[in-house]
Amino acid sequence: MPLQMNTVMLGVEDLNRAKKFYVEGLGAELDQDFPGFVRCGLGPDSSMLALYEWEAAAKDAGVPSEGSGFRGVSLHFVTDSRDEVDETLQAAEAAGATVVKAAAASEWGGYFGYFSDPDGHLWKVATTA
Repeated sequence: MPLQMNTVMLGVEDLNRAKKFYVEGLGAELDQDFPGFVRCGLGPDSSMLALYEWEAAAKDAGVPSEGSGFRGVSLHFVTDSRDEVDETLQAAEAAGATVVKAAAASEWGGYFGYFSDPDGHLWKVATTA
């Protein structure tokens, strides 16, 4: 059986803040809402997004919870236009994200920028248009 990914789980410090950011701020659709765990839909062609309390997520995996800074992972949202890149970055910032790299044309011909969610998870928003 080939490996597939149908849910991305993010460890978060404040579950209510993260839920508000993704659901109210960025329009994710709440699918499950339990104490310590939330799952959201990101649209019909996307994986689900799970939000799990940081300490509980580390305990679940059997690893220490310490660590910060770049985690070697970024989540990517590829849009159809430069306007959508700009609109997404603006919506994320209005919802509480930090734009860590303003959108700009790239050497590979695309256009992209990055934001960091309230827990420091990096999102790249890009288009090839």
